[in-house]
Amino acid sequence: MESIDANMRQSQPEIPPWFEVGGNRLQLIREPAKRLSALVDMLQTADKSLKLFFYMFEDDRLGRMILDILIAACERGVAVEMMIDSFGSNGTPRKFFDPFTQAGGKLAVFSPRFSTSYFVRNHQKMIVADDRSALIGGFNIADDYFNMQQQAEDDGLADDSWEDLGLAIEGPEVANLASYYRLLSNWVYQNNGNMRSLRRMVRHWQSGDGQFRWLLGGPSNRLSPWASAIKKDLEHGSRLDLVSAYFSPGQGLLRRIGGLSKRGGQSRIILPGKTDNGATIGASRLLYGYLLKRHARIFEYQPRRLHTKLVIVDDAVYIGSANFDLRSLFINVEMMLRVDDADFANHARNMVDILHENADPITPELHKSRRTFLNRLRWTISYFLVNTLDYRVTRRLNFGIRK
Repeated sequence: MESIDANMRQSQPEIPPWFEVGGNRLQLIREPAKRLSALVDMLQTADKSLKLFFYMFEDDRLGRMILDILIAACERGVAVEMMIDSFGSNGTPRKFFDPFTQAGGKLAVFSPRFSTSYFVRNHQKMIVADDRSALIGGFNIADDYFNMQQQAEDDGLADDSWEDLGLAIEGPEVANLASYYRLLSNWVYQNNGNMRSLRRMVRHWQSGDGQFRWLLGGPSNRLSPWASAIKKDLEHGSRLDLVSAYFSPGQGLLRRIGGLSKRGGQSRIILPGKTDNGATIGASRLLYGYLLKRHARIFEYQPRRLHTKLVIVDDAVYIGSANFDLRSLFINVEMMLRVDDADFANHARNMVDILHENADPITPELHKSRRTFLNRLRWTISYFLVNTLDYRVTRRLNFGIRK
């Protein structure tokens, strides 16, 4: 705890300013130490309620620290409830959470038994404090998502952390996220594993049709709200900035990205150059040729593993838990917030600029040199597998894919 606090005090770039949008305050937080500080502060200052959902909650240094903070919140009278995904958190023994439940915390596990919904994972990450403030993004509760460059250098190690992004929200819009959490909680406690009721929840729950839209994604016999919204924006947009840990969309969305570039729009796509899941890089590279022919600009981020989920189409900013792949668009339960505001979109693009400066461009010549018969075979198999299997499974299936 002390060394984490010490690293949090290391010199870091200033936290980006808060943005006022529709009566709410928004803050993008990129640096791991600042995200950790925001997370800890939110948990420690809540005085009525805390609601958490995480795909992964690890029994590691950070996980133990956060669990202790949650236990302390319970002991001071805060109503704390948490949900985790059974598959994402399957490496953490359930007894790890016993001190939390013994202190009065409520713990639920999404789809813990084999059923028709078992291959549908809940990939969301969110914290809601007192129904007034929230923190969302792509990060899980695990050491890798909060390690800092300075800490790695001090330890004489390479920086093996994830590049990620969080969004802090304060204001009335948080109440909509809290109401969704309650709906999801009711499903977990009453219908856990019932695929029909899960589809119905994904199809019917929507929040907002103005500057703020909470867009739920997941299994459905039609486009989910999240998939439908991004599809429409791409059809009419003229500028796309996309950062995604995993990029393997279907042909429909791929054509819309290509169409935006082909009709004279600007597309900047930043994808991982490093990962612990080589199959996802292969799946992305399968699609590069199509996009390059349509004048999309593609880059691979190099300093560390990329886990950011951020899409900006003209003045609309999407941020949340979803990657830009078939699982996130049509299978896994995801939550993306769409914020329609020109100033906030420009600010979010500044974040993309930072990543762009540290990314290698993918030229047609480079892509052609990589596009051997063996690599194309690997990429094709990877595309099928990462869009079928959970991310924790495909991590073990790298097929020799490297930079």
